[in-house]
Amino acid sequence: MTNTVLVGAQWGDEGKGKITDLIAADYDYVVRYQGGNNAGHTVIHGDTKLALHLMPSGVMYEDSVPVIGNGVVVDPGVLIKEMAMLETEGVSCKNLKISCDAHVIMPYHKDLDGADEKRLGQNKIGTTKRGIGPCYQDKAARRGIRFQDLLDEKIFRLKIETALSQVNPILKKIYGLHTYTVEEICEEYLPYARILGQYVTETAQLLNDAHRAGKSILFEGAQGTLLDIDHGTYPYVTSSSCCAGGAATGSGVGPKVIDRILGIQKAYVTRVGSGPFPTEQRFPEDGGTGEEAQTGELLCAAGHEFGVTTGRKRRCGWFDAVIGRYAVEVNSLTDIALTKLDVLSEFDTIKVCVAYECNGKRYDYFPMQQSVLFHAKPIYEELPGWKGVDITGCRTFEELPATAQAYVKHLEELVGARISIVAVGPDRDQTIMRGWYRDGE
Repeated sequence: MTNTVLVGAQWGDEGKGKITDLIAADYDYVVRYQGGNNAGHTVIHGDTKLALHLMPSGVMYEDSVPVIGNGVVVDPGVLIKEMAMLETEGVSCKNLKISCDAHVIMPYHKDLDGADEKRLGQNKIGTTKRGIGPCYQDKAARRGIRFQDLLDEKIFRLKIETALSQVNPILKKIYGLHTYTVEEICEEYLPYARILGQYVTETAQLLNDAHRAGKSILFEGAQGTLLDIDHGTYPYVTSSSCCAGGAATGSGVGPKVIDRILGIQKAYVTRVGSGPFPTEQRFPEDGGTGEEAQTGELLCAAGHEFGVTTGRKRRCGWFDAVIGRYAVEVNSLTDIALTKLDVLSEFDTIKVCVAYECNGKRYDYFPMQQSVLFHAKPIYEELPGWKGVDITGCRTFEELPATAQAYVKHLEELVGARISIVAVGPDRDQTIMRGWYRDGE
């Protein structure tokens, strides 16, 4: 029995869905522990690729129990549509468990999210405008609505009345937006309760009982380390704890339950939304020219870098070993899964950022000062590539070109953790297992 946290180790979109899909069958429980439907995982069902935004990837396996933990904020309408999509594809959601303490995204959360982004203008965070931040704000302010509230109509009405007394004046007087009545909210949300009520339970107790019974648990993170509310590039972050530590608080198990922590890193780096990005190869529309613009466009096109949830074009750049080392430290990574190595087959030479320079000072560590990070210049090493070699058919590390092997080994040395899984294509079988072991092996 092994319990594993799977965490994004860059700015999100590292390919967590593929790796979760790859290893989820080895676990009895798969737990989503933070975030909301501002994240997306692509998983494979037969010949079909499915985009999951709230449902844990364990739903794809009949014997696995998918769990939405207390650290997640849930848009019930989105979850119901996702469940219907899965059922249509022949994937049963009967084993789903939802924490009674998970917070519920309300319509006014989405209104506030969009209005605040508009107000910020050029200083916008780059949120998905799905209400995640305002929902977490209400959670921290102790005025949020939880699933257990949704299942008790009397309590639900009282809490909605209290919430609307605070939010309606903001919607009307500050943003000039539509306000809500208790009846309006109840008319939409009480039917959700009737549909989802059968799945709601005390998931912290469920998971601790499972651990005591010798069951294995995979904790599935969303977003990435550099988007963590505490340890990311604040304020250009999400509103939850994306790091491995969030797995304990977002699920209700203790840290000692966790045996391994698997960080997912792309063979290059991408970012969605605003915020600093030292190795970014800017697109022409963002001011990039010459080689920089060509590299950014090539990485985007070859890597199909468009958001699962938003469809937005992702900003692209060379691998950043500074944030790689930082992710290893703040997550205590025991293993790394390196994804999209095949995308680099487009390049004669490949750059790797090994440090930053700002105002004449070298930074081998990740500087948390926003003023430094925004002006940091990457210090690169340049490595030979394997341009034109199709590596998508490689199934052992030794089958990779020597330069690709050297690239992987060098990244391993730079970040300070073993690269146990190497993905050489989008499909489940396009993966090299390099030191990752399963229970019993």
